[in-house]
Amino acid sequence: MIAVKAHSSQRDKAGTAYVLHVLRVMLALEDPIAMQAGVLHDVVEDTPVTLKDLVNSGIHPAACEAVRLLTRESQHSDPIQYAEYVIRISADPIAKAVKLSDLNDNYRLDRVALRFSHQSEDLHRIQKYILSYQYLSDQIAVDEYRTRMSSLV
Repeated sequence: MIAVKAHSSQRDKAGTAYVLHVLRVMLALEDPIAMQAGVLHDVVEDTPVTLKDLVNSGIHPAACEAVRLLTRESQHSDPIQYAEYVIRISADPIAKAVKLSDLNDNYRLDRVALRFSHQSEDLHRIQKYILSYQYLSDQIAVDEYRTRMSSLV
């Protein structure tokens, strides 16, 4: 209910209800704690809800920690900063599982928004997502990930 209320008026880049994204992320996970973190993964970053609110609501401490790790302090438009954010996430199994689910949902063909007026920006974002997915799913090593992300600058 926290996520549903917090995201109720938000729309994604394609114009659909944003809450559907966090629900899909949650439903793609199997572990109940990861599911809590999955549905809440954007709530602190994108709404007035705080980590303290989550703790006070009885959300599992490990889910709260994963949400903390998944919450970006800035929008990380710089691929190098985004890479360090993803590397930080990789150390926590719950946050890593949620981020993989998030990335999967973010670059689904039926969800990817390639807006004509933002085509370069959108393609850049998709490249970051794919490289991050490859790193988090152990397809590329951390050094290669950093190198490839720095080439996106």
